[in-house]
Parts: sequence; C-alpha cells; structure tokens
Amino acid sequence: MIQTTLTEPISAARARAAGEIDRSLATGIAWSAAAKWSSQLISWGSFLVVTHILAPSDFGLVGMAVLYYGLLQLVTDAFGTAVTTLRDLTDEQLAQMNSVALISGGLAWVLSCGVASPLGHFFKSPRLPLVVVAMSTMFLMSGLRMIPYSLLYRDTRFRLLSILDAVQAVAQALTMLVFVWLGFGYWTLVIGNIAGAATLAVLQISCRPHRFARPRLSSIRNALTFSRHIMVGSCSWYGYSNADFLVAGRVLGQTALGAYTLAWTLATLPLEKVTAIVTNVSFAYFSAAQKDLALLRRHLRILTEGLSLVTFPATIGLALVASDLIHLLFGAKWDGAIIPLEILAFYASLRCITTLLPSILNVTGESRFVMWVMQGALVLMPMVFYVGSRWGPTGIAYGWVIAYPAVAACLYWRTFRKIEMPLGDYLQALRPALTGCVTMTAIVEVLKRTLIVGLPLPVRLALEVLSGSAIYVLTLTLFHIDRLFSFWKFLRVPRQANRLESVTEQSLNL
Repeated sequence: MIQTTLTEPISAARARAAGEIDRSLATGIAWSAAAKWSSQLISWGSFLVVTHILAPSDFGLVGMAVLYYGLLQLVTDAFGTAVTTLRDLTDEQLAQMNSVALISGGLAWVLSCGVASPLGHFFKSPRLPLVVVAMSTMFLMSGLRMIPYSLLYRDTRFRLLSILDAVQAVAQALTMLVFVWLGFGYWTLVIGNIAGAATLAVLQISCRPHRFARPRLSSIRNALTFSRHIMVGSCSWYGYSNADFLVAGRVLGQTALGAYTLAWTLATLPLEKVTAIVTNVSFAYFSAAQKDLALLRRHLRILTEGLSLVTFPATIGLALVASDLIHLLFGAKWDGAIIPLEILAFYASLRCITTLLPSILNVTGESRFVMWVMQGALVLMPMVFYVGSRWGPTGIAYGWVIAYPAVAACLYWRTFRKIEMPLGDYLQALRPALTGCVTMTAIVEVLKRTLIVGLPLPVRLALEVLSGSAIYVLTLTLFHIDRLFSFWKFLRVPRQANRLESVTEQSLNL
C-alpha cells in the first residue's frame, strides 16, 4: 500500500502509480465540472425563455411529479451503485443485474400508474396523474441505461460521460424550445425531460452495451443485498433531507416556507456546485481502492483539504454578508431569510466535507451501517425540525446545526475506524481553511462595525466580499503556502515517468 506519512519511504514505482491516480482523479473532476457547468448554462438559457412563456402553475404542476420521481429514481440507482462497488461481478452476473435494473424500472412505472390518481387527489391537481404517468416512462429508460452507465463510471470514463451529459442538455433544451414555441404549455417541461432521458439512455447504451440474462437469486444474492442497503439508505436520506421543507410548509405556511427555501438555496450553493461533483467522481476511485486503506486515507485527506479550501470561505462568507446580500438582491420583504441563511451556512460547511464519508463506508463493506445511520437520521431530524418550528424558520435551521453533527459523528467514527485514519491527520487537512476563515471572519466583522458603517449598500457589500476574499488568500499565503503548493502539484500531476520518479514524499502526502 502507498505510504502516507512524510517520514515513510516511497518508491519510484509507487510514485508513478500514485501520480497516475492523482492525474486521473483531477482530470475526472475537471471534466465533470466543465460538463456540469456548461450544461447548466445551456439549460438556464432555455429555462429563461420557457419561464417567460409558461405560467408559475405549469412549473408547480411538473414540480410535484419531479418530487415523486426523484424518490423512486433512487431504487434503480441502487443497482448501479452495486455494479460500481462490487468489482468482482462476472459478466454473467452483470447481465443478470442488467435484467434486474430493467425489471425494477418497469415495476416503478407500473407503481406510478397505480398511484398517479391518488397523488392527484393528494395535491388537489386533476392534471397531475397523466403527468406522473408520462414522466414515469423515464424509469424504463433509467433501467435500460443503469448498468451501461455504471460500467462506464466504474472504468472512470469521465470525459466520455461528460460529453454525453452535454449532449443530453442540448437535446433537452432544444426540445423544450420547440414545444414551448408550438404552444404545448406545461407539457413542454414533461416532453423536455423525457427527451433528455431518452437521449442519454441511447448514448450510454451505444457506448457500453451489455447483454441481459435471467436473474438467479443464488448468483446475485450479495449484489442484491448491497443494493437493498443502498436503496434504503438513499430513501432515508431523501426523506430526512426534505423533512425541513415538509415541516415548514405544513406548520408555518407558505410565507415562512418561501423564506426558508431562499435561505437553503443560497446556503447550499457550494454544496450543489462543487461538492456534488467531487463526490460523484471520487466514488469511482474509492471503489477501485477499496482494499488499499493507505490510498483511501490519502485521497480522503486530499479531497477534504481541497473541498474545505473552496467551500469553507464560500459558506462562511455567505453567513458574514447574509443581511446585506438579502437586502440588495431580494429586498427587505425577505428579511425572514437572513438569520436562517446565517445558520444554514454553517451547517453547509460541515455537510460539504462529510458527503465523502458514506462513499468510503459503502465501498469498504459498511453499507449496512450507513443504512442504519440514515434510518436513524430519518427518525431524528423530523422530530428536531418539528420542535424547532416553534421558533419559525430560524428554529428549523437550528435543527440542522444541532442534530446533524450527531449523524456526522457516527459516520466519522466508523470511517476513521474502518480505514485506520488518525483524527489528527484529518484535522490537519482542515487546518488551512479553518485558519483562513477565522481570520476572514474577524476582519470582516470589524469592518462591518467600524469603517464601512453608513456606506451605500452595494458599496458595503462589495467591500465585505473583497476584503474577506483578500484576507482569506493572504492568510493562506502567509501561513500555509506549502499546502497550496502541494495541492497545486496534485492538480497538475506530471505525466512523464521521469518527473513522476522525482515527486517528493511531501507532494504525494497531502
């Protein structure tokens, strides 16, 4: 296994291997990020056109169906996770899992047809059932493409996957533009989503086709057990992650829910735009290294340090400028979102780095433990949110800060024990970002209370952002320049073998 301390020797061969893995990981993240952000630019462009033509009620109608679809989609995703993680599956077993994924997609579509009418009655929307049935055809497409996609993902074909995602985004955007121009109303959104899913399924199956085989329980029992753990854990996560919105809407009403939703959306932007990409790519590498504890420890340190350096200043910075930001961008009528935003920003800081832990636990045989932790959170979090709702959106936001650390502590304890990682090594990876954020917070708070008091709001916000950013970068430069250089080396790992031989222990062991 790769040595992980600065005092342990590391061979030139291991340096080559580590360098190649680093380069592949960094490249995968870069391709995924480029595809994600470019796809969003395309989607946002068509979205702006569509929003000017359709009514808010059209988006609300489709949004109800998407909420249901997102929950049931976790079922078929679980089989793909099993294929990615269980790397000793034979070709015959993969063919059987391909059939299982397709069958699960078909069953999900049948279930959707059965619950469509009850969902329409629940949401008091007579148009919803047909929308649910139509959008549920995407379960069939998901079942068809899940194993081909998982094989591409397992082989770390992130460049190809990124290109396919971009093609999907273009197809979906063009479809929506055509159908909104033809006057299809809310069906524009439905058809656009279906067209995007169909395009992606065809492309992924074409790039990595795999045969089907009759499933035999005795042959794929372990894979199905693992899939069940992932499925239950994912559904539990989906439940507790949305419980705050359910409590806010049910107990506090639409106005409070609107303020809380705005605060949540802003606070979790770094989580959605950065952490999700890193977590998605890193799982493939964690899976490949599931028996190499040293490599798992090393990549957990590298990714944790990188995520904290990028996301901590963003989330903590949002908390520092929450009041001025809300007033400038949204107006005084959104004052109710200020304190929840400040609180949720601190929760987002922790969430940004803990999302890596379930991935490591799942690939190291701890999927059952993750499932139980998620189920415990599903019981704990809604109760805390309900109690916190007595104090409005602020109380619900405090629920995350108070209760989620208990969930995270369970994941940390099991992860450190499983991969034999000392707590001190992990905290060392967080030290640069924490030092920079503490200094940034102190300086910005002093500025807010002294020098910039009374300045126009746009000027004040600009000075807060610029001064905070400058202080953060300056602190890292003065006290952690070695860590910045080490991280830069990771991002530009040299390809030439002779240069890889000269990589030092310090640059390899972030």
